Amino acid sequence: MSAKTPESETGLNLMRVKPKRSEGRHRSATDKSNQILAPREGLLAHAWRDRDLSWLDFNWRVLHEALDERTPLLERLKFLAIFTSNLDEFYMKRVGLLRGVAQVHSEDDPVFRGGSARDRLAQIRAIVISQLAEQARCYRELLPALASHGIVLAEWSELTAAQREEAANYFDRNASPALTPLGMDPAHPFPFMSNLSTNWGFILRNPDTDEYVPVRVKIPTMLPAWIPLKADAAAGERRFLRLDDLIRHSTDKLFPGMELIDATQFRILRNAEIELDEEEESLREAVSDALQQRRFQPVVRMDLAPDANPALRQGLMDRFELTDNDVYDLPGLLDYTGLFQIAGLDVPALRDPHWSPLPPLRLPTEEVDIYAAIQAGDLLLHHPYESFDMSVEDFISDAAIDPQTVAIKMTVYRVGDDTPFVRSLIRAAEAGKQVACVIELKARFDEARNLLWAQELQKVGAHVTYGVMGLKTHTKVALVVRKEGRDLRCYAHIGTGNYHVKTARLYTDVGLLTSDPVITADVVNLFHYLTGCSRAPQFKKLLVAPINMRQRFLESIEREIEYYRAGRPARIIAKMNQVEDLEMARALSAASQAGVPIDLIVRGFCCLVPGVPGWTENVRVRSIIGRFLEHSRIFHFANGQDDPLAGEFFIGSADWMHRNLSGRVEAATPVEDRAARERLWEILDICLQDQRQAWLMQADGSYVQCQPAADATGPAAVGIHAWLMDLTRRRAPTS
Repeated sequence: MSAKTPESETGLNLMRVKPKRSEGRHRSATDKSNQILAPREGLLAHAWRDRDLSWLDFNWRVLHEALDERTPLLERLKFLAIFTSNLDEFYMKRVGLLRGVAQVHSEDDPVFRGGSARDRLAQIRAIVISQLAEQARCYRELLPALASHGIVLAEWSELTAAQREEAANYFDRNASPALTPLGMDPAHPFPFMSNLSTNWGFILRNPDTDEYVPVRVKIPTMLPAWIPLKADAAAGERRFLRLDDLIRHSTDKLFPGMELIDATQFRILRNAEIELDEEEESLREAVSDALQQRRFQPVVRMDLAPDANPALRQGLMDRFELTDNDVYDLPGLLDYTGLFQIAGLDVPALRDPHWSPLPPLRLPTEEVDIYAAIQAGDLLLHHPYESFDMSVEDFISDAAIDPQTVAIKMTVYRVGDDTPFVRSLIRAAEAGKQVACVIELKARFDEARNLLWAQELQKVGAHVTYGVMGLKTHTKVALVVRKEGRDLRCYAHIGTGNYHVKTARLYTDVGLLTSDPVITADVVNLFHYLTGCSRAPQFKKLLVAPINMRQRFLESIEREIEYYRAGRPARIIAKMNQVEDLEMARALSAASQAGVPIDLIVRGFCCLVPGVPGWTENVRVRSIIGRFLEHSRIFHFANGQDDPLAGEFFIGSADWMHRNLSGRVEAATPVEDRAARERLWEILDICLQDQRQAWLMQADGSYVQCQPAADATGPAAVGIHAWLMDLTRRRAPTS
């Protein structure tokens, strides 16, 4: 960071600041929040929802899980935390981008289909303010409910003398050593403030000089956000105090001899968008430099607790170059992610019923030869209902120690910290097997971790590459090559989710284990393309972005139109995370206008609006929000067949977004095994039956939550997650 940047200069000019007064406080209203964007043409004018506004609709559905009284109490706290985590990422990614556009384009811009970036930012702000108010209201309403179950989230004023003493002892032993108060007066450089940091801004008075001194104290993230207290607790009661509250009431120890005049809590979010120049230097060095740059990216949002000191507020806004529209006066907590700690308490009655993934049907024990099982027929896996470690993990770990294994190849996008996959690859390389790993260094927020794994693999002689210049490698594929007799045989895993142990228990994903010679040959060619700088190959069965995936999907949609016009069965069902690609949306609109029934099961944002006369009358859009994060991508085309199982099925890593189809390397595989198709059809059918967790998008772009009928049964009554857990139990082999 340049030495001339505002944050590195001298401190806030608050040497003679007076205590705050009620007048002159920030007004959060904006006169642009309801501005209507200019008319648009074609599909964009009639059946299109802005991506960012649609995403905010999605996060509202997440927040509703916390508001829904049917959700177990501790799970409601979890969704309050998820809502904040989601919103933070939205601001770091999207709002940071929009602010940059707004600085360049002050007038209407075609990027926004009419209107300007500033208009869009105003709309976002108005929506988010209302959502944050609802989040705070929900939190306040949950506190007495938690207390009725013996979980007390207390304020300092609610503690007994014994509990305050206990908290003070905790401060002395654990908190105080981790705190670094930093002055913000002209005698001190303005302290660096990290992204997502929550801070106290204290204004102190020196009794000897009568000078007012601003000081910043960062709330440490390595300590629990909520401190458990035992003193004077009633039988069965668990009492917790917020760490930031404890720090606020320990200023006499932090600043002995100084008088506390005022205290303001604030939190900052920085832009996470970094431009990489892959041409100038090696990608690894470029990403490493970008990670350093990200720490110093502009602040895109600042949250303030109620009754913030006006002088401190203005001083921070000046330093971070913020306007009133970038500052949010929050009615509740500044950071709800600390509630993950409380949500994880071991109180079964207040949480979702425990679920442990069960062994896949054809892999009932670890003793089963996974490669023999694959030879007997393709295996369709469905996580987290079926065990990830007894299938995908074993697929790689067994290969690492199998003397018949010649080579293992994998793509890595997100794998987590303590990953068994990298450990297996290291073990394989140390055993002399050929190991090739395509690691995506530009996986946002996982760059540092992926850099580390790349270095660890290179140390043991693995072949590490970073994919294709200008493209992110987002595909989830693994290849095992074995010597069987006199020949080599290939086995592949093609999935919809990352090779990540933690998310495999939280996200719903499907994957295919296959030894199909045509599919595995395609996977071999895909790795050649990724590692060897070759020209894009021809694929016989795989759909690979940006090579043939878009065109193949468009051809499938056009074929459904032709079949419908010919009086043959036609239908499209597509399950994914987001829909944003305009070309795909236009193709779906054309199919709808021709009469083809279309069901889109889209968890997140969906820019295509259903049910618009003349455009999308035959399109239905539903979103499923619940216990697990719906992450699987499944595509079905009737293909002129009466039997749905005779139609086409694909699974893969790509959503119908421009970035997936044109800016990333993605792969989707056809699923041809009939038993595997039965399972995919079952998943889609249950999604379409769900009346408990599903939301239906309306013709105006809004969503309405489904409500099960009083006599509803099956997935319509309990939702897809509960139904599939029960179904998996019933199908599990008995010992």
